[in-house]
Amino acid sequence: MSMDSSKRINADDAGAHRAQRLRLAVLDMVGTTITDDGRTERAMSLALQETGVEPGSPRFESMLGYARDTMGFSKLTVFSHLFEEPQRAESANKAFERAYDDLIADGGVRAIPGAEETIDWMRDSGMKVCLATGFGRHTQNMVLESLGWMGKADLSLCPADAGRGRPYPDMILTAVLALDLDDVREVVVVGDTSSDMLSGVRSGASAVVGVLTGFHSEAALRAAGATAVVPSVKYLPALLEPRAARL
Repeated sequence: MSMDSSKRINADDAGAHRAQRLRLAVLDMVGTTITDDGRTERAMSLALQETGVEPGSPRFESMLGYARDTMGFSKLTVFSHLFEEPQRAESANKAFERAYDDLIADGGVRAIPGAEETIDWMRDSGMKVCLATGFGRHTQNMVLESLGWMGKADLSLCPADAGRGRPYPDMILTAVLALDLDDVREVVVVGDTSSDMLSGVRSGASAVVGVLTGFHSEAALRAAGATAVVPSVKYLPALLEPRAARL
């Protein structure tokens, strides 16, 4: 595998992943396995406008900045932080989902190069795969359907399925229970945001891998607990192969 030296997988990262056999991969969606060319942020912007926040105002920019910083969180959790009134937060979340549905109706969501092959490699290696998101169930299904990914993974989860979204570990632990794993240390968590890394660390997963195709930098991912960082999801097989389950 030839890569620019700036993108070379760190040998220490690879070595750190050889102790425990991996049987489950919990993969984030937008920014990790798929790209939507900024539609998440555009939908967030439209939802703020619809909820009465003036575009371009200091409040609007502050709210949008918070949304960027918390990419990966449950969208309802984000809106609940931005708006004190629960009804307004729920209204904003519904506006976000409507806007996102409209924005992806043109087929603007696509797989990140190598994502499908990586998922196939994991499943062929004997690993289970869970696709996790901060979206609601309806939006997650819309994305999966638009990609033809229904059934691509063993399981798909959104915050409502688990009780809480990232940065809490609930979705990871729900996947462990749903897929009958014996040990959370057999899990690898992969994502592009600090919240993905935090949820992985808090769950007890032994491998927490950041990718650089999304919202947060390598420094931010490592600060949040990443045990390794790779350029994109397509480099996961090279990193994880020594620990992939062969059942």
